[in-house]
Amino acid sequence: MSNAVVTEERPSTLRGARLPKWGPWAIALGSVVVAIGIGLVADLDSKVQQGLIAAILFLLGTFGIAARVEGRRQAKDRIATSLVWVAFLIAIVPLASLIWTTVSRGVKVFDVYFLTHSMGVVADSETGGGIYHAIIGTLEQVGLATLIAAPIGVLTAVYLVEYGRGKLSTAITFFVDVMTGIPSIVAGLFILSLMLIFEMQPFGFAGSLALAILMMPVVVRSTEEMLKLVPNELREASLALGVPKWRTILKVVLPTSIGGITTGIMLSIARITGETAPVLLLVWGTNFINTNPFEGAQASLPLYIYQQYANSAGSNAAYDRAWAAALALIAFVMILNLVARGIARWKAPKTGR
Repeated sequence: MSNAVVTEERPSTLRGARLPKWGPWAIALGSVVVAIGIGLVADLDSKVQQGLIAAILFLLGTFGIAARVEGRRQAKDRIATSLVWVAFLIAIVPLASLIWTTVSRGVKVFDVYFLTHSMGVVADSETGGGIYHAIIGTLEQVGLATLIAAPIGVLTAVYLVEYGRGKLSTAITFFVDVMTGIPSIVAGLFILSLMLIFEMQPFGFAGSLALAILMMPVVVRSTEEMLKLVPNELREASLALGVPKWRTILKVVLPTSIGGITTGIMLSIARITGETAPVLLLVWGTNFINTNPFEGAQASLPLYIYQQYANSAGSNAAYDRAWAAALALIAFVMILNLVARGIARWKAPKTGR
C-alpha cells in the first residue's frame, strides 16, 4: 500500500496587504468633507476652490494611506490611477455644468412657438419672437460650406495618402497645418476683402465661403488619418486582382474608412456651426426670414445668440431668448453627431464569420 503524501495548503505570502475596495471611496469622501471644512474656515465661497482642495487632499491621502498599507510601489500605481480619475472629473464637471446651465435657463422660452417664429417686428426688449429665421440661415450656410469643403477635403486627403509624393505633397501638408490654426476672423476678413473688391453686399453665401475655409483643414486631417488606418493588404489584394488603383480607392479604401471619414466631417461641421465672427462680418444678420443665401443679409444661430445677449441689458426677454437659442444650437450639434454615428454604422463594411 502506497503512502499518500498529504500537503497542507497555506496562504501565499507573496501577496501583501491591500486596501479594501471601499478604501478609495472613503478617502474621496473624507477629502470632500475636509475640503468643505477648510472652505468654511477660510471663508471660500467658490465651489471650484473647494473642489481643487478636495482633489489635492484625495491624491495626498491616497498616496499616504496606500504607501503605509501596501507599500510605496503599489502607492505609485494608485496615485497614477487617482490622477486619471481626477483629470476625468476636472474635464466632465465643467461640461456637465455647462449643459445644466444651458438647459435650465433655455427651457424658459424654448417651445414650438420659439422654433417656428422669427423676430420680425418684435423688439429685443419685448417678449415673443423666435429663431426660425436663424435656423434657416444656419442650415443653409453650414450646408453650403459642407458641400464646398467636404469633397475638396476628402479628395485632398486621398491625394496625400494614395498619390502624394515629393515637394507638392509636402507643400500641401504644410499649408493644411497652417490653415488648421487660422482664426475664424482671418477667414472672414479674407472673404470680406474679396467682397469689397467686387463691391458686393453682405449675403449668406459669403459666410459659407469663410466657414468652408475653416472646415477644409479639419476634413483633410481627419480623412487622412482614417485612410492611413486602412491595411495595405486590402490595397495589395485588390491591385493583385488587376483592379485599377482609382477603382481600388473607390471600392475598397473609401468604404473601409467611411465611418471615420463621416465622423471627421461631422466634427468639422460641429466646429463651424458655432462660429460667429465670419457671420458677423459677412452676413450681418436680420430679424426677418431670408431663405435666399445668395442675396441679402441672413441670420444664424450664433449671431442671434450674440445679438440677443448684447441687447439683454435690462431685458429678461432677450436674455432668455439667448439661452434658448444656445440650447437649440447644442441640440443641433448633438443631432448631427447622432446622424453621423448612424451613417457610419450603416456604411461600415460587413464582415462575415
